[in-house]
Parts: sequence; C-alpha cells; structure tokens
Amino acid sequence: MYPFIRLAKELLKFRKAPALGPWETHVSHHRIWPWDLDMMMELNNGRTLSIFDLGRIPFAMRSGLFAVLKRHKWGLTIAGSLLRYRRRLTMFERIEMQTRMIGWDARFIYIEQSMWTADGTCANHGIFRAAIVGGGKMVPTDDIRRALDHDAAPRALPDWVGAAFAADDSRPWPPDRI
Repeated sequence: MYPFIRLAKELLKFRKAPALGPWETHVSHHRIWPWDLDMMMELNNGRTLSIFDLGRIPFAMRSGLFAVLKRHKWGLTIAGSLLRYRRRLTMFERIEMQTRMIGWDARFIYIEQSMWTADGTCANHGIFRAAIVGGGKMVPTDDIRRALDHDAAPRALPDWVGAAFAADDSRPWPPDRI
C-alpha cells in the first residue's frame, strides 16, 4: 500500500519551509519501518521507489513546481529511472534523503535522489526522468521554465545521465513477448 500517511506528514512538515531555487537540494529524514521490509528483512526495492516519492513530492512543492502543476492543470509522471542499490537498509534504520533537480532537456526534467545512512554511506541513488503532461500531451520544458519564472539557464546533464537514458531510449518498444 502506498504510504499516504507518511506523505501527508512530509507535506505538513515542509508546508512552510523556505522555497528552493532551481538547483537547491531538499533534505528529508525517514525511518525504515517493518512494513517496508521484504522477506530478506531489508528495504524492499519497490518500497524504495515509494520512499523516494516522499522526497520528490515535497521537493516539487518547495521548488514551486507543484503550484505550477496545479495552476495549469498539468501532471507529473515518471518516464524513466536509473537506480543503484549499494547498501542494505534494515528495520528502524534512519536515513537522510537528498533530492534535487540536475537538469532538463527539451522533453524531460531530471531529478536526482539519494538515501544516506547515519554513518554517511550512500545506500541508494536514483535519477528520475520526469515528464510534465497536460491536455493529453507532454509539456515542453521551456514552457515549464517560463511558468516557474526561472531565469536559470539550462544545465547540461552529466554525460553519464545522458548516455544512460540514450541507451534506454534505443531499446525496442514495445518489447517482444517472452
């Protein structure tokens, strides 16, 4: 089940937090609960994605993106992700999550997120390619930037991010049935 109560807690907690500039980082703290675990007694990989939502949604709120989405009746959908799992997260462990926008291209916004343990180890790292949609089609990122009133010049994506998503884009779609 989606962690709606935890999301509500995050939205309440950060509702009056200072606004973020286009390249600033949203930092939040989370605990791994028993219902987040899989049979190996570690954070379930699917739940990891849901917990990343708990950072991404308040980030959108603080950066002004959420208000723009609401005003224009646009939606945000994750159109791709790159995830790396490097350290097990276990029951009752507390993590720090960092969320920031790392750039955009003509079609997508790219959001970087990471989970850090108390000893400073990066447990998980993800890059999420997000599309803004409205009226049944994708909204160009230039329109989003104008709606956000961002003067910030586009930031070039790190080469490895562009290469990874370019490789993903080269996969056949739809895939062959197995």
